[in-house]
Amino acid sequence: MQFKRIQANQVKSRNLTFLAYWMPDRPEVHQPLPVAKLGFHRSDLGEYPRMTAPETLPQDRASGPRRSPSTGKSKATLIVLAVAVVVAAAIFFAMAIQGPTDPEPGFVAAPAPSATESLAPAPAVTYYEQAGPPAGSPLQKVEPLTIRVADQETGTALPQGMTGISLEATDLADPLLSAENASLVGLLAEVDGPVLRFGGNAVDRRFFWTSTGEAIPSNYTGDKAHPVRAVGPQDLTRLNKLLEATDARVALTVDLGHYNPERAADMVKSATEILGDRLLGVTIGNEPNGFGTNGVRTGGYTPENFVQELKAYAKAIFALAPNVPIAGPGTYSEAWWRPFIAADIPQKKIFTFHNYPLYSCDGSVDPKASPTLANLMSPLMHQRGEDYQKAAIAAAKEAGLETWLPETGIAACPGSNETSRTHASALWTADYVLNAAKLGITRIGFHSSLQTCTGGPPMSVLCSDGPYLKPNGEYTGHANFLGLAIVSDLEDGRFLELQSSGGGLVYNYALKNPDGSTTVVVVNQNDPKVASQTEVTLTLPGRPVTGTMAQLTGPSYEAEKKTVIDGVATGPVPASQRLTVPGFKYGSTEQSIALTAGTVTVLSFSY
Repeated sequence: MQFKRIQANQVKSRNLTFLAYWMPDRPEVHQPLPVAKLGFHRSDLGEYPRMTAPETLPQDRASGPRRSPSTGKSKATLIVLAVAVVVAAAIFFAMAIQGPTDPEPGFVAAPAPSATESLAPAPAVTYYEQAGPPAGSPLQKVEPLTIRVADQETGTALPQGMTGISLEATDLADPLLSAENASLVGLLAEVDGPVLRFGGNAVDRRFFWTSTGEAIPSNYTGDKAHPVRAVGPQDLTRLNKLLEATDARVALTVDLGHYNPERAADMVKSATEILGDRLLGVTIGNEPNGFGTNGVRTGGYTPENFVQELKAYAKAIFALAPNVPIAGPGTYSEAWWRPFIAADIPQKKIFTFHNYPLYSCDGSVDPKASPTLANLMSPLMHQRGEDYQKAAIAAAKEAGLETWLPETGIAACPGSNETSRTHASALWTADYVLNAAKLGITRIGFHSSLQTCTGGPPMSVLCSDGPYLKPNGEYTGHANFLGLAIVSDLEDGRFLELQSSGGGLVYNYALKNPDGSTTVVVVNQNDPKVASQTEVTLTLPGRPVTGTMAQLTGPSYEAEKKTVIDGVATGPVPASQRLTVPGFKYGSTEQSIALTAGTVTVLSFSY
């Protein structure tokens, strides 16, 4: 049943606006309903009449006072009204039985396009061939997945260049960090204009800035694997060439461990002159909440101590580089968030926090927070990250501050563990980025190292070939790097509301791209060793004329060096070259596809 407006004089009344209803398969059924009496209600079914309590009809301003109800014309109007109310009640009751398909308040599905809209003939296509389920599948059945995407934005976006790589501040002195390093340039290009953040534990212990070539002071100490490094303007110049070659940007951290506001200000001054607009912000110290217990400061260190020193640093920096935002506090403790937010400094502030969801290295603090594959691939892991991010965003939002997560990773534990370098780490990384962006985080950096793959930090997203501590500069990406690559390739889109049900361990995201197309990402974390393919039914907010696909795959959670995107261990195929979604239904708002477990699938539709 459909509705349209008709002129009031069709039922000989100047005092009412009427709505006509008709049934397309019964054109003889065509009756007016008084809108003034019935009202309207919007749902994903469109507009339909809603009954209201009896009331006196409003005065028609154009015709003056209402006529006396004793006149014959008013009686006729009342008879028509009574009939209309009865008819409307019947329609409303029929609709109530059918019910809207809208189970969640606030979700408004896009109206289905008219079937009469003409489309150009469907072109010939080549379908994407995804990796199949494991031999012997289905060993474990997966509940079918239903996704409904609305043409309704959430208010958050996935900015281009949101995903980044966090490195130690001492890596600035490494000559391999160069535009001349073809392998490194190629890797950074695969994460689409990333932010390189320099900080980590090194900045307050083993990092010495000098613009005049001073010798490193004797009280700076390191070891063979973590040497003290001096950094100067020449290193920033080399860095800038790398940024230009990869369209990357940078966030720096200055040394707070060796208290010296003037030296820090000199570094920021040089950085602004050399890096220009590619410098996004500067952080004062790295994780100062740990200074009192890790030996950086003796005698304890409180948030009040930090804010006092923060103000001194901010004042010195403002005098030489007033336009550089100060980011902070860069801590993993919530107790330090609000003191930074409330600190009165002259620069623009950016709120930052660090998070490693699996922090209980031996499981003694919290067994569910120890770095195991079972914990990594669990709903709790997703929820743990989301809850912490929501708390950080809420704290920053009150003050109108942008929220960054510049240092993160799966686990805060040193050395390798069963999650390191695995396919599961790629699945987690992709979901972690997308969920953080949907919540409202605008920058994220995964902590890494320029050290060798052999003996280097196992959580790093990249590493160099060569013997231990002797990198040769031939860089490759681990599985978690590919998790970054597949989501960083997405356009600068805005998140759309969606509803989903079923699918097992799966997380779904939808984006509206600048050209009006829709991208749907399905992070299927079901165990690729044993789970059957997931039957997906996807309802789109329009009639697609193209539907393409890219997919990250791997044979098992624990597999190392076997994660691929579109069949190779690099970033996804360019969007213009992607193949068509298997079973794509040209012009249909409803699409169906079976997705293999242990995958991240990017589905893109244009209308």
